Amino acid sequence: MIKKSRKVENPNNPSSNRIPGPKKMLTPSNSSTQHHTSPNGSDCPNSNSKPKVIVIMGATGAGKSRLAIDLASHFPIEVINADSMQVYKGLDVLTNKVRPEEQRGVAHHLLGTISSNVEFTANDFRDFAIPLIDEISSHNLLPVIVGGTNYYIQGLVSPFLMEALCEDTEINGSLDTVASEQSNPELKIEREGFCYTYDCLKAIDPVAGARIHPNDNRKVHQYLKLYSRFGIPPSKVLQEKTSKNWGHVDSSRFNFCFICVDASLAVLDSFVDKRVDHMIESGLLDEVFDIYRTDADYTKGLRQAIGVREFNDFFTRYFQPPSTQSFKQTVHDILYGPSDDDRKVLLTEAIDKVKMNTRRLVRRQKRRIQRLEMLFGWEIHYIDVTSSISGAYDEIWEAEVVEPAVAIINSFLNSESCSENTNDNTKDITLKLRDLWNQYVCEACGNKVLRGAHEWEQHRQGRSHRKRISSLKKCDIVSVKLH
Repeated sequence: MIKKSRKVENPNNPSSNRIPGPKKMLTPSNSSTQHHTSPNGSDCPNSNSKPKVIVIMGATGAGKSRLAIDLASHFPIEVINADSMQVYKGLDVLTNKVRPEEQRGVAHHLLGTISSNVEFTANDFRDFAIPLIDEISSHNLLPVIVGGTNYYIQGLVSPFLMEALCEDTEINGSLDTVASEQSNPELKIEREGFCYTYDCLKAIDPVAGARIHPNDNRKVHQYLKLYSRFGIPPSKVLQEKTSKNWGHVDSSRFNFCFICVDASLAVLDSFVDKRVDHMIESGLLDEVFDIYRTDADYTKGLRQAIGVREFNDFFTRYFQPPSTQSFKQTVHDILYGPSDDDRKVLLTEAIDKVKMNTRRLVRRQKRRIQRLEMLFGWEIHYIDVTSSISGAYDEIWEAEVVEPAVAIINSFLNSESCSENTNDNTKDITLKLRDLWNQYVCEACGNKVLRGAHEWEQHRQGRSHRKRISSLKKCDIVSVKLH
């Protein structure tokens, strides 16, 4: 008999712009030996009682949420959303949130609960998700993490997060290698007036500078913040304290089963284009116009979502907040008006940008999943959904997607050992991790910076790089440098 999913109250204060903490009742136990029973009733004897967790990954449009809800017919589940835009309140159409009527009574956590003006990091997601998993597991239910934000999932799986490292050192006042360094006043840097730039990081710590992309401002800031507090090169801290466990599943407090719903790029591209058109018809522009501000910051909160900034030029040129009442009718007239209308031309360009940027997101998501498997040894079960989403046939979806997923999960739940996620190729993975600290610069492509052999190989095989090399084949030019 399948136990019905619980209804859980929203743990957030809707009137607050501050990221609220999880409910006190959800605080995880401090005991690492607390016993958990799997949802099917079988015990897991060799796992130090790690709760079992299902993770459904995949690119935008692949059907992650649909699969999760369908699994509720086979297992007693609750869903934890791991989409970095769906966690926010608002823009339900644009972010493609699962509507209440589509949830079919399955409890969904972290779905539209965070204030749209705050930055909800991987560290925040981890701090919310861990007690939720413990609470769900304590009711003999199966937690299912669903989302395409892979750094959220990695933050939950891996004990290492840069944000957590910075916070821990600030609170505890020491790291294993920090205490002696911190006592040296010559190594301290005054926070006031400190230069948080990539060039500054390269000057202080060339190894860390080679590890990250010059445009990754968030990580540059984190690394320099760590150095400004303790005067220790970030690369030294990472290599000595955390690099051995970074990204690895076997060091996690949970036992994970990773399922990736995957489809061909051609099918996903077509699906994305149709979905954007459907979103426009369903009121996407009304949603975006409601949060439109001429001085908006598109680097924080919900405004980072694809489909917000793309319409900024259109709104700025033709609309201002006082025209809100007539906006809906005016946009309708533009959408279905003459094709040579300047307003329609600009609006069509904006819609095309949304489609293009979403297709690019799909490619990034696919690459990141491959990277998690290749570099960190994640055992990911792939399910091909190409036929089912291209034809939209329910019988194909059930036979080719749901049934294989059920079989994978049953095997996972019934396994004698809950440590199925370990990888025998530890040496190979370690070498790949070390390569992450190598930086490749393609001079032929305007000194494009790439991290690790994996990114370099993908770039080298790309059409734009090959075309550029072909045009420069008669020139004496170095195509790549390794730093």
